[in-house]
Amino acid sequence: MPTYDFTCLNCQQRFDVYMSYSEYGSKPVNCIHCGSGNVRRRMTKVRIAKSEDSRMESMMDESALAGMENDPKALGQMMKKMGKEMGEEVPPEFDDVVDRLEAGQSPEEIESAMPGLGADVPSVDEDL
Repeated sequence: MPTYDFTCLNCQQRFDVYMSYSEYGSKPVNCIHCGSGNVRRRMTKVRIAKSEDSRMESMMDESALAGMENDPKALGQMMKKMGKEMGEEVPPEFDDVVDRLEAGQSPEEIESAMPGLGADVPSVDEDL
């Protein structure tokens, strides 16, 4: 049964009401806190589920990537967004790299400061 969110216009309290689709609009709703019928439905946020492919596609927009190789801060922000969108656990070094990029360090400076970075990631040839 769906949940509908309401706000009481008398006591200003928020509350949820469970009712069927057929009941909604025909069944009167009263505040569960003060009993008033002076209530208004609250519109809640809607989340749209995207596939992993569509999430990655939206992040890899050509216009968004243009000139990023010369802008470490933008690259760091994009990597942070990708990390959140992936929804997977990232290695601890990921956050360090993103923080360094957002601070303005170039990828080359980060690589020289963190020489072991990515050493445990197998190359394409090792997978074969």
